Amino acid sequence: MAGRALKLASLTAAASGIYLYGNKFLDPSDFGVVRVGRTIATTALITYDYLTSLRSVPYGSEEYNFLKSQVHLRSAERLRKLCCVNRGTFIKVGQHLGALDYLLPEEYTRTLKVLHNQAPQSTRQEIEQVIREDLGKEVLLLVVKQIFPDFEFMWLVEEAKKNLPLELDFLHEGRNAEKVADMFKNFDFLKVPRIYWELSSSRVLLMEFMEGGQVNDRAYMERNGIDVNEISRNLGKLYSEMIFVNGFVHCDPHPGNVLVKKCPASGKAHIILLDHGLYQVLSESFRMDYCRLWQALIKADMKRVQKYSRRLGAGDMYPLFACVVTARSWEAVNRGIDKSPVSASEDMEIRSNTAAYLPQITQLLNNVPRQMLLLLKTNDLLRGIELALNTRASASSFLNMSRCCIRAVSRYQRSKSHSLYRKAQISLTEALSLWQISLYELFLWLKGSQLGNWVIALLRRRHHSMY
Repeated sequence: MAGRALKLASLTAAASGIYLYGNKFLDPSDFGVVRVGRTIATTALITYDYLTSLRSVPYGSEEYNFLKSQVHLRSAERLRKLCCVNRGTFIKVGQHLGALDYLLPEEYTRTLKVLHNQAPQSTRQEIEQVIREDLGKEVLLLVVKQIFPDFEFMWLVEEAKKNLPLELDFLHEGRNAEKVADMFKNFDFLKVPRIYWELSSSRVLLMEFMEGGQVNDRAYMERNGIDVNEISRNLGKLYSEMIFVNGFVHCDPHPGNVLVKKCPASGKAHIILLDHGLYQVLSESFRMDYCRLWQALIKADMKRVQKYSRRLGAGDMYPLFACVVTARSWEAVNRGIDKSPVSASEDMEIRSNTAAYLPQITQLLNNVPRQMLLLLKTNDLLRGIELALNTRASASSFLNMSRCCIRAVSRYQRSKSHSLYRKAQISLTEALSLWQISLYELFLWLKGSQLGNWVIALLRRRHHSMY
């Protein structure tokens, strides 16, 4: 397989070189055929390295683990160089992979994280050339699929073709920034750069300069007296509102686009949201199904998990879909994802199963609605941040999600009802459900506070004194 891939890479690179030899307007290294040729060659080289470096070493031995780490590091560096030289959507993929701390080996994420804030810059002419080459990439990806039968990522091309022109329209990005700033104007922790429209156009966007530390930089937060739990809680609250309530989702929250800073005047920690080119607008029917799926997952209601997973396109692969959405094992999903944090053994199980079930995962991603793809990417990036801050799967995040799901479903039900009695009934049920969540949140706070421990100790002493 590696030999065939290298052969094809050589042929495509040679053919593209001949074609471009007399074309003074194009850089041969930027042509789509060359990009795909590089990708195939890099993939083949990485595969060959893993096969030959670990072949004669006993599995699980100390030497095996050391060599595997070295191969991981070499392979990650090859991927980083591939992303930098191919640029465009390759940078986006590299940034995404660099945020998957909970899923990929540490050697990969550490190497690819540099793309969050040190990505190579492209000229406008180079970017437009990438767009013009999309059709050629699509044809060549069909060729790649013949060499690698498990390659099922044609949907990536479709999404890139749809989203890249929007990301390059700076007026569109400016409107998104103003829309989300107005949508969350009551969130005093959120800061969005102001747009200077009089100095902006579709090709130039001038905005307010804001600075801070990256949202996954725990050391920066500790140095500046920023509470990591507060940041994680507020980020989860922001995205729960975006996804479940408003259906307008910032889909590129890698650490280079989400900064944190402590305000000197108020002492409050702010979250600064950058890069507003890529948003996903969720349809009402999709948003309601997604809300109800998460409500079922939090309650471990497996019948409803199956029902709403199927409605979202998972079919018979609903157990795998539930695991992909939550990034938890099937056992944890059945037990209740809010019952316990991710253990080391579960984390290892997730990592190993991801590789084992890659063909099924790619098939699943081809079946679900396109809206789901960017949400899954967003979920991955947010989980990477939680892992870096050591706040993954906290109770507060599930409480925020529950609140947003209840509000969203109740609002939808009221909009579809013509009976004042029915609307009042829905509002009362909503208020009671939100009150129960607040009561449970108070219980958790008391349980973890000194005051709570004092009250519990006092009640125990009174209980013992009665008997």
